[in-house]
Amino acid sequence: MIEVHHLNNSRSQRVLWLLEELGLDYGIVAYARDPVTMLAPAALKAVHPLGKSPVIRDGTLTLAESGAIIEYLVEREGGKLRPEAGTPARLRYLYWLHFAEGSAMTPLLLKLYLSRVGPAAAAVMERAEAQIASILSYLEAELAPGGHFAGGEFSAADIQMTFPLEAAAARGGLDGSYPRLSEYLQRMQSRPGYRRAIERGGPYALLR
Repeated sequence: MIEVHHLNNSRSQRVLWLLEELGLDYGIVAYARDPVTMLAPAALKAVHPLGKSPVIRDGTLTLAESGAIIEYLVEREGGKLRPEAGTPARLRYLYWLHFAEGSAMTPLLLKLYLSRVGPAAAAVMERAEAQIASILSYLEAELAPGGHFAGGEFSAADIQMTFPLEAAAARGGLDGSYPRLSEYLQRMQSRPGYRRAIERGGPYALLR
């Protein structure tokens, strides 16, 4: 059985969601952030040297990084939740799967960190907010009404992309001025697999 080392309010929530969508049996080893520093506990370093989450164990395999975990699990299940090879949807799938962490999360994390520094970081904060607004406008234009990031069908790329959108809704300016993204996020969070993952993983609220 797959074992998920799950940190509260973290990227590991989407690994639970993927497992629910794939219908796989899994167990959870839960960890809680330090209430003051909000850092992961040192106990996670016994699982992976960097002490971060998500990490999964599948037999003798230990694997970190949410993107790598998603690709591994999708491949393990014969390509479920992945568009067919050689199609335009497959290229979009790959693009959005990696855009989520490669481009979308960087300014959102920067804004989170700068918000804890104070007024001295005002100029950099302004730049981060401008970049976030640019990314959200780009995503709003790319997403078809009622659609998905890799085309017409739900895929693992949607699971990957939902996390930065949740972060943007929490602290990055994603509101009603982006109607397609707002509707999309609500639709993803309404999926039964997403809801089951919340029930299994526990309370989930990204840091503001």
